[in-house]
Amino acid sequence: MKRDLGTLAAAGPLLLAMSLSQAALAQKSGGILKISFFDNPASMSLLEEATGAALRPMMGVFNNLVMYDQQVAQNSPQSIVPDLATRWAWSEDGKELIFPLREGVKWQDGKPFTAADVKCTWDLLMGTGSEKLRVNPRKTWYLNLEQVTTNGDYEVTFHLKRSQPALLSLLASGWSPVYPCHVSPAEMRRHPIGTGPFKFVEFKPNEVVRTARNPDYWKPGRPYLDGIEWHIIPDISTRNLTFIAGKFDISSPYGTSVPLLEEVKQQAPQAVCELTAVNVSRNLILNPGKPPFDNPDLRRAVALSLDRQAFIATMLPPPEGLWGMPTDMLKTLPGYDPDIGKNRAEARKIMEKLGYGPDKRLPVTLSSRNIPGYRNPAVILIDQVREIYIDATLEPVETANWFPKIYRKDYTIAINGTESGVDDPDQQFYENFVCGAVRNYTGYCNAEVDKLIDQQSAEADPAKRKQLVWQIERRLAEDGARPIIFYPRGGTCMQPYVKGLTIMVNSIYNGWRMEDVWLDK
Repeated sequence: MKRDLGTLAAAGPLLLAMSLSQAALAQKSGGILKISFFDNPASMSLLEEATGAALRPMMGVFNNLVMYDQQVAQNSPQSIVPDLATRWAWSEDGKELIFPLREGVKWQDGKPFTAADVKCTWDLLMGTGSEKLRVNPRKTWYLNLEQVTTNGDYEVTFHLKRSQPALLSLLASGWSPVYPCHVSPAEMRRHPIGTGPFKFVEFKPNEVVRTARNPDYWKPGRPYLDGIEWHIIPDISTRNLTFIAGKFDISSPYGTSVPLLEEVKQQAPQAVCELTAVNVSRNLILNPGKPPFDNPDLRRAVALSLDRQAFIATMLPPPEGLWGMPTDMLKTLPGYDPDIGKNRAEARKIMEKLGYGPDKRLPVTLSSRNIPGYRNPAVILIDQVREIYIDATLEPVETANWFPKIYRKDYTIAINGTESGVDDPDQQFYENFVCGAVRNYTGYCNAEVDKLIDQQSAEADPAKRKQLVWQIERRLAEDGARPIIFYPRGGTCMQPYVKGLTIMVNSIYNGWRMEDVWLDK
């Protein structure tokens, strides 16, 4: 017997078409949206990439089975809506998730979308298909997925090894598009084909990514825009100046710091600017495979040297985050005592015991992605570790090379940004901390923690699950798995005529379908 979540199911096709047509009467169609953008993507293949440089331009090329409502700022299970699926239903034991699919949807090359495409996509992600992904950053999202089966051309079932209520949240992420069976992974890197509101046009490195309106999109009246241009301008000051001068409609999303945001408001008072959390923590990764950081005491000393606020941990803090620890509890975690002087005194004792001191300092190379959001904290970190006899030299690395470098663990110590595609513990823990995960950059492995991660994943009661999540947080802090330094906030500025874009507050990756955006000019 199936338990149908009817309140979240889609309306019938006729009702959907009527509602979309009525909404379209209030909007204006046409125009090219121009956005200044922070960096180059390594490829166009969302299943193989791990940066917003790829996701934001490409999310509109694809559809998901389900997605987060694009008009609700805080992603949560309650904001999930159907997309290529018309609805969903769980089996009574929670081990099967069934999706009836939309009929009549076409890929952008004219071929029909069917259940076989869904199965092919998750065969790719699980590594069980005939085709293989070059890199699979989110393979561990689906450790609990046994297989995907089809029932005719328009129904699929996800079969789980055990219950996993959060699977739906993972499927709603911008990182979970459906790929076509008939297009190879290699071609998807160069010229992706989707079912979404926009078609890929071109990518010119260091210049622009262009998409154009899909005239055959299955949602009547969408998208409103004729196309989107993402102009690549790495320098944040240049991006802001060009926005102030009116050359762009949106300044690189989440890419404006607090001081520069004030500058934009002063020089372009008509601009609509929002400052939000980004759920991409800046954290420290220490390579235990490279001496002297194979010594856990030295890794603990570095963690103690950090001057961080007392309200940060693995999960995004409230109010934007759904799962973050209360402040009083966070202060009790190892390394989170707000008394920085006491922490560093303890760190120096550890270093001195290891043979370091004022006359014998430890030289290291500190790697950082070569964008301001990474470089700036890296410079601050260099000053902080100097307090405990460590002299670090900055190594900036271009985005296209950054993720392959840390996948290979080709670093000694680095500033990392942990991108949280979903504000959910399953995404955070399985992607970054379970034994053997591709994005477990430090190689952290604790069998007891893995068991706790599985336990919280299977827990249906949110309150009980939160207690397990906080228990895992404490273990990760005690083990120094990936010390969180801070959660940044980022500003997004738009010209006042840009309508229909909601800036998400607990993931920078889930709000870029862009089918509802229009220009009131």
